[in-house]
Amino acid sequence: MNKLDKIAVLIPCYNESKTIKKVIDDWRRELPEAVIYVYDNNSNDDTAAIAENAGAVVRHEYMQGKGNVIRRMFREIDAEVYIMVDGDDTYPAEYGREMVNRVIDHQADMVVGDRLSSTYMTENKRPFHSFGNTLVRKMINLLFKSDIKDIMTGYRAFSYRFVKTFPILSKGFEIETEMSIHAIDKNMQVENVVVEYRDRPEGSESKLNTYSDGLKVLNTIGRLFRTYKPAAFFSIIAVALTILSTIFFIPIIMIFIQSGIVPNFPTLIVCGFVYMAAIISFFTGLLLSSTVQKNRQDFEMNLLLCEDRLKSLKHNI
Repeated sequence: MNKLDKIAVLIPCYNESKTIKKVIDDWRRELPEAVIYVYDNNSNDDTAAIAENAGAVVRHEYMQGKGNVIRRMFREIDAEVYIMVDGDDTYPAEYGREMVNRVIDHQADMVVGDRLSSTYMTENKRPFHSFGNTLVRKMINLLFKSDIKDIMTGYRAFSYRFVKTFPILSKGFEIETEMSIHAIDKNMQVENVVVEYRDRPEGSESKLNTYSDGLKVLNTIGRLFRTYKPAAFFSIIAVALTILSTIFFIPIIMIFIQSGIVPNFPTLIVCGFVYMAAIISFFTGLLLSSTVQKNRQDFEMNLLLCEDRLKSLKHNI
């Protein structure tokens, strides 16, 4: 059985040799009782050696991608509270204590470090990043009826039960979006803490591609909306198909009323098949929503098992 840490600071890294020492030093100062883990993701610089010399516990993930790194972290580390932060020195450690306290005192399952309400728009030098973050936040809050202030932030705190019940499917930067939607769907307590954001120091380069990673995030939103809210997803498809079919059907029925003649039989037949597809889509959503409800019930039972395991780990300290 793994050792239970009081607080674990998780730092996924890829080529962060210019900043990683400062990040580790900042977190050791702000949370001296925390264990700092640096997971190196195939860096071709001195990130791992610098992190180890700075006093961090260094481990490696050889499958490329931030999602793969976080999957490894969540599997291997047991802690009462987890803090996830990037290794690029864009997130000040001064907010870590407040975020930890939200998990411990408020029983929050996920605490979001909200950049968008503070300095992100002015500090970030890539305007499409700001636009993309705002778009993703509005889409998710609309589709999932939530109020998370910053969906794609890499600065978060988690409870033990969130970490051990979160099924990670994403391989790359879509992971933050997946975390947010999972927390919303499973009715977990999410809190926001406004944090300052500072742009990367000179010489440090972002690994996020604005366009390709942005498309992956949008695809993830669509995939998870279908998975978590199938009734809504397939109802939207059913409505769209119904409207499309009706647009082509109305002229046919109007001519039939006026003349008694049915024109454009091929169009009429296609309209019939499209109406059938709409009906199938609607009932598909209803059937899948029953499965989703059963999954939520199973998830609640898994939470109870997770709580029991945490108590066992505390007892063995």
